[in-house]
Amino acid sequence: MPDNTLRARDEAFWQMFVGRYDVQPGPINLENGYFGRMSRTVIEEYQRNIELINTSNSVYVRQRYEQFDNLDIRAQLAELIGVRAQSVAFTRNATEGLQSLIRNYNRLQPGDQVLICDLEYDTVKGAMRWLGKHRGVEVIEIDHAHPATFESLLATYRETFIRHPKLKLMALTHVTHRSGLVMPVQAIAALAKEHGIDIILDGAHALGQIEFDFEALGIAFAAYNLHKWIGAPLTLGFLYIAPQRLADIDPDMGEMHYPVNDIRSRTSYSTPNIPALMTLPLVFEEHRSLGGAAAKGARINYLRNLWVSAVRQLPGIEVMTPDDPRLYCGITALRFTRHDNQQAMAERLLNEYNLFTVVRTGAACGPCIRITPGLTTTAAEMQLLTRALNELR
Repeated sequence: MPDNTLRARDEAFWQMFVGRYDVQPGPINLENGYFGRMSRTVIEEYQRNIELINTSNSVYVRQRYEQFDNLDIRAQLAELIGVRAQSVAFTRNATEGLQSLIRNYNRLQPGDQVLICDLEYDTVKGAMRWLGKHRGVEVIEIDHAHPATFESLLATYRETFIRHPKLKLMALTHVTHRSGLVMPVQAIAALAKEHGIDIILDGAHALGQIEFDFEALGIAFAAYNLHKWIGAPLTLGFLYIAPQRLADIDPDMGEMHYPVNDIRSRTSYSTPNIPALMTLPLVFEEHRSLGGAAAKGARINYLRNLWVSAVRQLPGIEVMTPDDPRLYCGITALRFTRHDNQQAMAERLLNEYNLFTVVRTGAACGPCIRITPGLTTTAAEMQLLTRALNELR
């Protein structure tokens, strides 16, 4: 495999790669963080699986899929991320997995404290506040200093842990959906462990674009998407529970379809998107053949740096995400400092330059425009973005 840094700059290679995808004419999509595209071959496999399930119906599902095939697919997922198959269970998305982990975490007592920050996903914030209402715990909410540094993030958590000795559980987002800030998960997890605090990790935007090792991260509970950077059909994600910690998450609302020692009892039992799940072996194969997260992450980071390096110092533009390589990925946010309405500026990017972006709100540092190149994005499109930002600022 060629050096990923060199390959990231190889426009000829990526144009060949882009040929595997069907892209509808229209605006240039710089909002690839919502969900990823399937390759043409994955779509064809997905369609074949839909036809198979539709024609064979429950005969195949009951006799083959439920007894054998789904276990093999789960084992392939576990192999991809380097964990035991018994530690993962499929969900429809990361959000579903996170809600299940939060509501079924059973180590809280009235008077304990749980922690969220301004950068968490709104649904995660809501689930942790639900704990406050239904479990009698106090919800501690903090804001991170902006601009963030590796040291400031650790300092904020260190000070919070000392100030609130009753903290037992915290939410943490690996890649924040608002600005793309990459949290130093391993360092934060080590601090939390010193204070006896468990972490539920939101990995929705991380899997497939960031290389990480579960054991090294020191995380016992997490949830991920497969339809963002892995290349799977929509409605696929999974939750992770370290095997030795399974008893700390109750079966979901008394789920009885699986034994209490089976992680699959920790999420709601329902008819899943079986054709999509059957497509995963091909998805994993294509992900690996490209070079996995190392290759994908290098490419989108390269595209990110093309526009960030060109506008970082321009008056009227504030890039919200730091340039410390430990703290950024392909997702990066900005704001126009001379314009109050960021939504209006996103609309101008679309109407005047054909660039589709999205505004994110909710962070203490204010609203921002999220820029997310994808694997089909070109360097020329990043140059167009640079010109647009320079003219609009």
